[in-house]
Amino acid sequence: MNELMSQAVDLMVAGMGFVFVFLLILVFATLLMSKLINRFSAPEPAAPARTSRAKPKAPTSVDPDVAEAIKKAIAQYRSRHKK
Repeated sequence: MNELMSQAVDLMVAGMGFVFVFLLILVFATLLMSKLINRFSAPEPAAPARTSRAKPKAPTSVDPDVAEAIKKAIAQYRSRHKK
């Protein structure tokens, strides 16, 4: 029985070792692929820097019918969701 447990522990250690080595190889392969892709891919276009944190401007002209529909929808929502 002692020899059987010894073989079981040896097999367990070997299996865990293989899994650990495989995961290390996988991590390094992923890092290598990431570096290669970053090196050979086209650079991303730079996003324009925002100088202020102002809210975006609304359109200057809004159809009065659309504005009225929005007001009614907001009033209806507020009347249904009172706290």
